[in-house]
Amino acid sequence: MIDVYSWPTPNGHKIHIMLEECGLPYRAVPVNIGAGDQFKPEFLKISPNNKVPALTDPDGPDGKPISLFESGAILLYLAGKTGRFLPGTDREKYEVLQWLMFQMGGVGPMLGQNHHFRLYAPEKMEYAINRYTNEARRIYSVIDRRLSESPWLGGRDYSIADIATFPWLRNWERQGIVLSDYPALQAWFDKIAQRPAVQRGVQVLAELRRPLVDPKARDVLFGNAQYQRR
Repeated sequence: MIDVYSWPTPNGHKIHIMLEECGLPYRAVPVNIGAGDQFKPEFLKISPNNKVPALTDPDGPDGKPISLFESGAILLYLAGKTGRFLPGTDREKYEVLQWLMFQMGGVGPMLGQNHHFRLYAPEKMEYAINRYTNEARRIYSVIDRRLSESPWLGGRDYSIADIATFPWLRNWERQGIVLSDYPALQAWFDKIAQRPAVQRGVQVLAELRRPLVDPKARDVLFGNAQYQRR
């Protein structure tokens, strides 16, 4: 049984969706990031960067247990384990990987900053809000242009690039985006949202999430607790 240590965040949902798509048996172990669970020593052993998600698989390579952190690495591991959602030929594989890296290096970090300054920052900073809202629009435009030329981000087939990107776009309204401005992206988004495994995946641990209004939780996520040496 795979254990996925997670919370209902975009990065967590990537792995929930992948596990559902692959039909692998797993157990979702909640890591309440508002309560500081991510700083507990037992979690840091498998996720030294104190971020969700992380995964442990007792049946890893060569039949030996493995633990992994970083959602992109976990997606690649699960694709390799199951032989699904990552093409076998080099050319097609690298087509997918470049869009996976685009998500990891661009979509996630930039939309994360967008969320922070638009929703969570203790003071409204017009410069930061404008910067990251404009960057969000640029990223959506890049994806829309790609999907006007290709049925899926990585090429002809649904892949880990789509699985990685979709959860980050679910909060498009809160990112200052009008989804209908990106018709190819919207069609892709709607198609993914209709997949049964995706619908199941985004519900994993969802009942545990609460609006981030508690000052203590905000401090855990964004204050000095993040920067203590452990």
